[in-house]
Amino acid sequence: MPTILFLCVANSARSQMAEGLARGTAPPGYRFWSAGSEPGTLHPLAVQTLAEVGIDISHQRAKGLSHIPLDEVSTIVTLCAEEVCPYVPSTVRRPHWPLQDPARVEGTDGERRELLPTLWTADSELNETRRSGPAK
Repeated sequence: MPTILFLCVANSARSQMAEGLARGTAPPGYRFWSAGSEPGTLHPLAVQTLAEVGIDISHQRAKGLSHIPLDEVSTIVTLCAEEVCPYVPSTVRRPHWPLQDPARVEGTDGERRELLPTLWTADSELNETRRSGPAK
């Protein structure tokens, strides 16, 4: 089964939202996980934003790579912009979506939310990632 891992640093917003969005929109036959190199806690703004479009990620938890069966992953999508992305040695496909971390931005929730629409544009990239299939 094709398995996509969304990977960033804290696994609190970007990768959590990507996992939830993927699970909520993908056809059957895919598995999705998210993780971070320095996991924090699930950001309430990520939960609230996806809830507004009918996707519930409130049950998801931030986790590190040690909680992911990496030998089952066919694609690793990194979602880092201003920080150094974690790297996992492997021969899998590695698309990169340079999304700024809304949890690290100073400002109001409204200002942080302005960063989140970039995740919706990543949905078209997610569709392309699924169509491309695993690494050969």
